[in-house]
Amino acid sequence: MTEAFFAPCPRGLETALADELREIAARPDVAAVAPFAVHRESPGGVSFSGEMAAAYAVNLHSRIASRVLLRVAARGYRHEDDIYELVRAQRWERWFTPEESLRVDITSHKSPLRSLNFTALRIKDAVCDAMRERLGARPSVDTVSPDVRIYAHLTEHDCTIYLDTSGEPLFKRGWRMEKGEAPLKENLAAGILRLAGWARGEGAQAGVVDQPFYDPMCGSGTFLVEAAQVALGLAPGAGRTFAFEWLKGADNQSWRTLKGEARAARERAATAPLAIYGSDISTDMLAMAQANWQRAGLPGDARLKQVDARHVQPPVAEPGVLIMNPPYGERIAVRGERRAAPEPMASDSAEEQAANQFASAFAATLKQNFAGWQAWVFTGDLGLPRRLRLKESRRVPLYNGNIECRLFRFDMVRGGNRGPAPAAG
Repeated sequence: MTEAFFAPCPRGLETALADELREIAARPDVAAVAPFAVHRESPGGVSFSGEMAAAYAVNLHSRIASRVLLRVAARGYRHEDDIYELVRAQRWERWFTPEESLRVDITSHKSPLRSLNFTALRIKDAVCDAMRERLGARPSVDTVSPDVRIYAHLTEHDCTIYLDTSGEPLFKRGWRMEKGEAPLKENLAAGILRLAGWARGEGAQAGVVDQPFYDPMCGSGTFLVEAAQVALGLAPGAGRTFAFEWLKGADNQSWRTLKGEARAARERAATAPLAIYGSDISTDMLAMAQANWQRAGLPGDARLKQVDARHVQPPVAEPGVLIMNPPYGERIAVRGERRAAPEPMASDSAEEQAANQFASAFAATLKQNFAGWQAWVFTGDLGLPRRLRLKESRRVPLYNGNIECRLFRFDMVRGGNRGPAPAAG
């Protein structure tokens, strides 16, 4: 039976996700047991359709999706009672039993309803009333660790009801226990890698994955682990479980086939060489990065070095790809620790001056030492090119949660890319 699905993602990565989903659908192991078609990009995600096994494949292989939602029903509405009737009419026993616990989440865009919390409560009541009417029992509610998650999305006139097939968000790959401060979510990091061209070619490790990769402010190693998994062709979801495994009517044979191929790919990659490097000023961060690398089951040890980003050198002679997410709103301590800026700062101009000084020193290092490299910087500091006195060749608007950010690309030429000096603080 063909089902409709929606895969949400971080804002700004919709096209990258659509491209990724098409690549997943074209994989021979997926096409054989879980064929699906990719449809429309919309703000916040991409729709696709196929049998239930398609959801298994996307959960297993997508690096960018936040979760995979099965569309259950949709209709227009004017008030909460319309939504209640829509939800109550669904055959929820097709998917789960009253023994499972339940949670309802709701999002909206221009909905005229006054209280989303009340609407979510009405949806929960509708599910419970429907199951009690048909089965004589109702599910319990668990807002922390539910067995089943139901999502509702409201526009100005329409309501769509979804059943979650993922469980924990897909950025939780199962390997990151050590996070450090303000960690970058794995699916956002994976989307940034794809925008930077770090993608595995069809049938081979082609393209930019053959180049060296370096993160000079690697923190807990998110970019390093994600880049390694892309280069090795490892399924990001191979080390975790999913909500669809507990839904009634699961296609266990298709899931075993997909998971078996993912495990075989991991075994084939166990001794593969990787030109992936990281550095950080903090020994604590480097220890976290090494632990995360090993927990992710990647070959050998992560190639890490303790060094101030203002004094980094290329890890290899061959030019490659440099990607970084510099700490924002923090000071870089001289003795190898990141520490929060003291409160209050002497003045806004003092903070601005410190940021400009660090950016100037780092830009000089890039120009002097990284000629031929492609440098990508993801930051919430929208004025970063001005601070660096570098002219970006590309800028991509992205969001880290609700924070507006930019992904800047700088093509490094020794002594070049100089822009106007930043204004005095």
